[in-house]
Amino acid sequence: MSKTKVAIITDSTANLPPEIIEEHQIYVIPQILNWEGRSLLDQIDITTAQFYERLPLSKDLPKTSQPAPGQFTEHFMKVAEGADSIVAIFVSELLSGTIQSAHLGAEAMGDYPIEIVDSRSASLGLGLLAVAAARYAAAGHDYREVAEYVRGLVPRMHVLFVVDTLEYLHKGGRIGGAKRLVGSMLSIKPVLHLENGQIEPLASIRTKKKAVQHMMDIVLKTMKGKKHIHAGVVHASAIGEAQAIADHIRAEVNVEELIVTELTPVIGANVGPGVVGMGYYIEE
Repeated sequence: MSKTKVAIITDSTANLPPEIIEEHQIYVIPQILNWEGRSLLDQIDITTAQFYERLPLSKDLPKTSQPAPGQFTEHFMKVAEGADSIVAIFVSELLSGTIQSAHLGAEAMGDYPIEIVDSRSASLGLGLLAVAAARYAAAGHDYREVAEYVRGLVPRMHVLFVVDTLEYLHKGGRIGGAKRLVGSMLSIKPVLHLENGQIEPLASIRTKKKAVQHMMDIVLKTMKGKKHIHAGVVHASAIGEAQAIADHIRAEVNVEELIVTELTPVIGANVGPGVVGMGYYIEE
């Protein structure tokens, strides 16, 4: 059986639906959810549905962590059995220790050709980059070319989202520049975005409906008149809002792909239920 020329790896914060993972043959390394005395592998030991069902009933706020370097080595070795090289694209280094742990894990691979890419993103911002990498690899490019292509897309990736509360981001320590909003977190619905790999505020709005509309105004202004738009809509227990956003996007602009999916437990643990957001890039 012939080997894959370039295997694409990402982590479970990428939020890619199973059918997309299978279609593009992307290998997903599960992040870890530490909750109620147990360490659970994202999407393996706990599903998205189970997580959001349990979250309102739990007294403990779940914590998240990345796999240890040795676990990354094990994943890389498993993928290397069927691939000549690897391009691994992970969640922003400013949001997680994943990149550092992956680099340490890759050192144990010796001379095996592997490139690790910091997405400077998360959720479908990361997921869309992994899909783009898989397409580029399938077109016959080598692993260095694939990694360089993805690094070129990183500055074009936009991730915006609206949270019901800043409580989860604040307690999880991943709030970035949005920390200055914490004092008023009970009275606002902030529009946040990822900028240079960390979470920053875009606007503070009184109602969620208006906050989502503000997010959509920003997104559509960027997309209008453009071609080759790749986008995704994410949500946490807010499928109705997510579908409405997706329908609005389709009605206003021509998108090449539009993924709609629910945030996995390791992302949901850091942002809380009720979140809706978007990731997208425009390939010129």
